[in-house]
Amino acid sequence: MAEVTIYSTAVCPYCIRAKQLLERKGVTFKEVNLSNEAPEVRVELMQRTKHRTVPQIFIGEQFIGGFDQLYALEREGKLDDLLA
Repeated sequence: MAEVTIYSTAVCPYCIRAKQLLERKGVTFKEVNLSNEAPEVRVELMQRTKHRTVPQIFIGEQFIGGFDQLYALEREGKLDDLLA
């Protein structure tokens, strides 16, 4: 199974929903809570993805986007293939 990483914050409802979706699918993921990280981590992430919001979700090295993009992949039946 592909490695999944979610960059989140402590109070983000979309982060919670993304984690719940992955947990329902039995996916193990690594969470990086940006609330607990040095500011440089957020800056590096923004430079890498060109996005400022959370969650920011990666499957392997592929940047998926946020919860809306993750859910769209699930709804279209494409998420399982990416996770395999």
